[in-house]
Amino acid sequence: MFRDNKAKIIFKNEEQIEGIKQSSILAAKTLKAVAPFVKAGVTTQYLNDVCKQFMYDNKAKSATLGYHGYPKETCISVNDVICHGIPGKYELRDGDILNIDVTTILDSYFGDTSTMFTVGEVTDHARKLIEATKECLNIGIRQCFEGNRVGLIGVEIEKYARSQGYSVVYEFCGHGVGLKFHEEPEINHSTPEDLGPVMKAGMIFTIEPMINAGKARSKVDKKDNWTARTIDGKLSAQFEHTLCVTKTIPFVLSDIDNEFDIPSSVY
Repeated sequence: MFRDNKAKIIFKNEEQIEGIKQSSILAAKTLKAVAPFVKAGVTTQYLNDVCKQFMYDNKAKSATLGYHGYPKETCISVNDVICHGIPGKYELRDGDILNIDVTTILDSYFGDTSTMFTVGEVTDHARKLIEATKECLNIGIRQCFEGNRVGLIGVEIEKYARSQGYSVVYEFCGHGVGLKFHEEPEINHSTPEDLGPVMKAGMIFTIEPMINAGKARSKVDKKDNWTARTIDGKLSAQFEHTLCVTKTIPFVLSDIDNEFDIPSSVY
């Protein structure tokens, strides 16, 4: 499951960390900018265009556009779409839940983050899934300290998700990021044991658990070869942050609201 090749992990210096932080902040601000437009009747293409313009206005560009042929500036995944939803003509409806995933390139540095949105009144079932998924991210972040193995991120996320009656997608993972879109190490969110490389200061990666209300498996739409849906049509949710391992507490670079400001006493 893990490719434990320490030589491939890029440990960032202070200048690089600052650049990646600024890109991550811009990615988070892009999600803030699009939030007022997430409402019934709005197309996912329109939301993509809002994000695209915001990035452009702030002298950045999207990392997803053209990446292995991906055609848009964001990924927008609605309801049963786990990830890689391609923005298009779909009009949002009351009760929808959706994830918007943004990766910015600012001054050659990459910042990656995503969050969940709701449209109108959503079911208690959907809201509980979203809350549990956000807690999965929080639990994963708490595992990020020097000397710990990256495998424990997935161990603890899966333990919590299962306790809430949910499953964890194992076919997609978090990843190193910053100087490239995807770097080592892989960050799996569903692991049976403590595996993978040991975390050290200067490692920057994403944690992005995808939590399903039903079965963990996905199916990719044959029409576009990108859109990954739950295999049983049940809801899926995801949150993502880019973080940096430090000598003390994790530095969540894309958390502009200090939602994951973890006290040092936790460690």
